[in-house]
Amino acid sequence: MKRLRYYLNRITDQRTVNYRYNDIAENKPVQKEIYDGECVVVYVKPNGEVDGNGDRTGTRREPTFWHNSIGYTFDRTHKLALHRPTVTVHIPVEMLGISDCTVAAADECLRQIKPYFDAVNAEYFNRTRPDRDNGKFILYDPGQKVLARNAAYFSEVCVPDYTEGKGNTIFVCVYTDPPPDVLCLCIRMEIQLPYLKLDRAKTMLLKQLPETTERFIKELDKKGLGAALELERTQNKIRTFLRENGFCAFIANGSVLARGKGSDKPAAGSVPFQSPSGDEIEITGIKGMGIKNGVTVITGGGYSGKSTVLNAVSAGIYNHVRGDGRELCIANDTAVTITAEDGRAVTDVNISPFIKWLPNGDPKCFSTTHASGSTSQGANIMEAVSLGAGLLLIDEDRSATNFMIRDKIMKDLIEREPIIPFTDRVRELATNGVSTILVIGGSSEYLNVADRIYMMDEFVMGDVTARAKSLVNRTDLPHGSVDWENERSKIDAFSSFPTGTTRERLEVSDTGFIIIGDERIDIRNLHDIATAAQTNTLAFMLRHLSSKNTDVSELQALALAMRGLTPKANGKNKVDINKSVDELYKRIEKEGFEVIDTGFFTDMSRFMDMPRRFELMAAIYRMRGSGG
Repeated sequence: MKRLRYYLNRITDQRTVNYRYNDIAENKPVQKEIYDGECVVVYVKPNGEVDGNGDRTGTRREPTFWHNSIGYTFDRTHKLALHRPTVTVHIPVEMLGISDCTVAAADECLRQIKPYFDAVNAEYFNRTRPDRDNGKFILYDPGQKVLARNAAYFSEVCVPDYTEGKGNTIFVCVYTDPPPDVLCLCIRMEIQLPYLKLDRAKTMLLKQLPETTERFIKELDKKGLGAALELERTQNKIRTFLRENGFCAFIANGSVLARGKGSDKPAAGSVPFQSPSGDEIEITGIKGMGIKNGVTVITGGGYSGKSTVLNAVSAGIYNHVRGDGRELCIANDTAVTITAEDGRAVTDVNISPFIKWLPNGDPKCFSTTHASGSTSQGANIMEAVSLGAGLLLIDEDRSATNFMIRDKIMKDLIEREPIIPFTDRVRELATNGVSTILVIGGSSEYLNVADRIYMMDEFVMGDVTARAKSLVNRTDLPHGSVDWENERSKIDAFSSFPTGTTRERLEVSDTGFIIIGDERIDIRNLHDIATAAQTNTLAFMLRHLSSKNTDVSELQALALAMRGLTPKANGKNKVDINKSVDELYKRIEKEGFEVIDTGFFTDMSRFMDMPRRFELMAAIYRMRGSGG
């Protein structure tokens, strides 16, 4: 922190009566030094003497400031928030005693360090003044889910190869090898510096930031960390068991599935879940309900808890923290919630398994900018299947009725009907390895095609398969098997530059849209997006895909598209999106969120949670300019 103190003291030395500290930008040299960490480098011999062989001085950037072996890296949050830096704290794992550097370990450390900084904020909180006046440490609230995120992660970090001198001078020995990188827990936060309160800002950065971090290290709850790691191991064992033994979901006995009003936390007074006796299994010493692969129907009266169970299964694609109530509700992590999506854009999707014919169109290659409820739901299923979904989650309340069911009388009455209802295809999907869990309350059509039927009654689940089967007698399906292939490896190149401009546009709206270039992508019906930070990540990933590509011909096509031009006849304005997406996920896994992170966009949050590949592809498929 010695160099940071030097830079901040220069603000004190250089400010004038008219100096406005809140944006730092009026003191250009100091602003550059704080964020860029520009140092004067003096090269020395092992004995500390200045190396006299030639010109052995220079400059270099060192935006990480070290104190007691902990690094603090400063970055511009964005160009209009120079008074609100993004700071990443690098804590060597040896100082924490962490050996299992997993997602759950990083998540637990974030949950433990946040209250320390919240307590510091509380000391200066004044409800009559905004954060801009008070100053504030802003750490990400991870909520109930445990996800890979840039707010807390493990990474190899370069440690200093220099010693600090006076001012911003550093001494580097060129005759010794640089020290090896150190594995660190990295905690990212934003720091709102107070307006016109330089002394308070210096206290925040030079005293409270390092002291609070070191207090967290000293008081780390090792038992809490161990419990989080043990829970993660249990969750992973359950997922492995389900995958290897023909189950698509598991709900542990005693789970609290209902959520509080307007909250993602368990509702007080909820009825704990109890498995029907015939479906109870035990995994790693935990008893609960195992839902087998195939077709499962959950029925019951209104407000009986059937949608609550489906929502818990949907939440089970991600791990949850202790105390969530659903931490041992585990689902196939390729599960996709399917709904009707009236008005979505669809491009080159094979919906022929559900639509026999279209007026002036081909259901094997269906495109529209405004799909109906039935065609959108068919497209959603086909896209999910093509992206490897092993489980579909469907609630009739969010589905198109004419897509879901059609009883025998209506089939006899309407002879020329292009829609093949989902009842006629759900068993074939199961045969092809795609299970379905349906919440049904208003029709008996699915009882005959289901493998298992459960009844919810005041949040108590019972197996009513035998009774339900005795009430139905349908034995055949009117349609043969179909081709479920829906190959879309190429899409139109897209750009983050609006047509006719040289400035990129990237935003995430509060109403559920990602805006990139000319595109306004409606993601309101991507129900398995768990956090706002996942939406931020999707936007940054889309921006990266629009501007980066390893294939030369595709790069040329993208560059032309950015300028609103069309490639020549022998060129192809297409992108191999599957290849590009796979490469992007591999790069992020290897290099971290820095691959896509940027402070260029003033309307974007820098906090990111990792979304599944499915949600990224689903967002791309909803682009109105993504031709096939």
